[in-house]
Amino acid sequence: MSEDARVGVDIGGTFTDLVTIADGSVHVHKTPSTPGEAERGVLNGLDGVAETYGIDPEDVSFFGHGTTVATNAVLEGEWADTALVTTEGFRDVLEIGRQARPDIYDFDAEKPTPVVERDRRYEVAERLDERGDVHEPLDEASVEALADDLADVDSVAVSLLYSFENDAHERRVKELLEAQGVDASFSLSSRVLPEIREYERTLTTALNAALKPVMDSYISRLGSRIAEEGVDADLKIMQSNGGIITSEAARDRPVNTLLSGPAGGVQGATYVAGLAGIEDCITMDMGGTSCDVSLVQGGDPLVTTDVEVGDYPVSVPMIDIHTVGAGGGSVAWIDAGGALRVGPKSAGAEPGPVCYGRGGTRPTITDAHSILGRIDPSRFLDESPPEDAVANAITEHVADDLDMGVAEAAQGILDVANANMARALRVVSVERGYDPREFGLVAFGGAGPLHAAGLARELEIPRVVVPRTAGVLSALGLLISDVLYDFSTSKVRSWTEVEPVTLAAPFDEFRERGLDRLADESQTGNDVVFERSVDLRYAGQSFELTVPVPDGDVDDDTLDAVVERFHDKHRKRYGHAYEDEPVELVTVRMRARGVVETPDLRPEPVDGSVDDAVRETREVVYDGRSHSTRVYDRESLPTGASFDGPAIVAGPESTVVVHPDQTASVDEYGTLLVEVDA
Repeated sequence: MSEDARVGVDIGGTFTDLVTIADGSVHVHKTPSTPGEAERGVLNGLDGVAETYGIDPEDVSFFGHGTTVATNAVLEGEWADTALVTTEGFRDVLEIGRQARPDIYDFDAEKPTPVVERDRRYEVAERLDERGDVHEPLDEASVEALADDLADVDSVAVSLLYSFENDAHERRVKELLEAQGVDASFSLSSRVLPEIREYERTLTTALNAALKPVMDSYISRLGSRIAEEGVDADLKIMQSNGGIITSEAARDRPVNTLLSGPAGGVQGATYVAGLAGIEDCITMDMGGTSCDVSLVQGGDPLVTTDVEVGDYPVSVPMIDIHTVGAGGGSVAWIDAGGALRVGPKSAGAEPGPVCYGRGGTRPTITDAHSILGRIDPSRFLDESPPEDAVANAITEHVADDLDMGVAEAAQGILDVANANMARALRVVSVERGYDPREFGLVAFGGAGPLHAAGLARELEIPRVVVPRTAGVLSALGLLISDVLYDFSTSKVRSWTEVEPVTLAAPFDEFRERGLDRLADESQTGNDVVFERSVDLRYAGQSFELTVPVPDGDVDDDTLDAVVERFHDKHRKRYGHAYEDEPVELVTVRMRARGVVETPDLRPEPVDGSVDDAVRETREVVYDGRSHSTRVYDRESLPTGASFDGPAIVAGPESTVVVHPDQTASVDEYGTLLVEVDA
């Protein structure tokens, strides 16, 4: 029996991960995911935790969850029957979209399927101007006339022109339709995304409306099932911005959970890096099918509103995560031009890589590691492939076409995969104006630690951090993340027109709303922090930069400081600034943060010597050269130990590769630190 247990649950495509913190100890449990009934995997996990660690569902005081329900619904186009109500003349905004094309020379490219089909999009007569003043009053009769058409829809999105300056018309549309008996959930753009850009605002609102019944159904099922199991704690959900919210808030704003799972991993990586004294880091989450990378500065992940989920640009705040199709199961193949490619197609969990012995026939990144001696699949699998199956697969599909040996082809597979991931790391660092040499690299996921030391060497990143719970870091992130609510409103005007009250008024409103939201989550007093910022641009630009607003009362000095920060950030991001050019205010933002007390993650110290942790010595290939390499059992490495590469560190969830001329050490939290420039 254990009291006050905290549980984080992350559902992946192959495994459902549970991390439990109780009585000062961290416990990890993995169970197969159940895609057709995701909550069943959660219940199986709770049963496993109770059986293995003696922590019963009744002991759980916090239950955090990272979910891909909204993401999968968007990617698969499986959402609720949704209608859109918009300003007269703007019915086809969802269809028109933006002029940008993924491939500028592909004139036959198809646009994404509109979230709401045209026969479900309705216009009402009304018009506000760009400052929110009424140009044409709302024709209430035209709204009431829609009631019959909306009688059978599940959800209604309302997106009226310039409602971010004045939401009165949107609120009135909802009131009128509800009075006419329309029994549907409503999403108002003035609440979901009160910002400029008609297409993005309307699309995000429509997606939120389409996802609300889906998320509501899932949360209801999961909440009732874990309650039946004995969990009395409220269900908390991870948002895309890296913060925790109530399940009720997630039901109302499911569009804020589209990157729920990856965001948890970034939060966990940020926390572990901080324990190692690294506040500036790049996170790298490499699983079976993809690799997610993100940048953290000053202990906070970078957040963006410029994200595409599937084919749809979603403009709510999300951790800036860049994804490439490189995972342990990514398949190697030869293209029509005779070049070696890796991914994005993946062998998945079934049949998986050839070395798993489950019927896979196409060589993968994991198979390349196996050939080069970096991993021994027999250590964690019951099945074994036929003898020479991996070598034969690489020979047939790669080596013969390239006229090279098996080991050379395997090294080529890793080189191509690393090149893809190195480009992703540069996207979130160099292309954002950051020097990777000033950052650490936090590697997690099942495959991340296999590649991290090599990638760090290529980008001249001085240190690699591999958490003790590298394979379940997304679940751990749920247990250390703060409660976050983001508020925003667009107020597009020249900076010369901006007065202190222009910023102070929305900040005051956001503060009151934030206090109410956080009070609902028992976050009050010193646990509450407000972070203010604005989006600025030079007049004539079509993109903005977010800059922080100094604390304290907003006065003329505050406005001057904000503009100086904008010039500095523009110079850092793009290499230049135009201090004599006019500046425009675009959007006012505030983040309400409820600070969560983080647990002590120190494990029991491990005694002994480094030699005691040596499992075997075998030949391992690094960059085409074979080296005699010690293989260490990670759980047996003593606290404070250090050792030189080449080395392989085999753990229960991941394997770490330490290259020649690198050194590694184990800190008090069980984190493995690899010094790249040893």
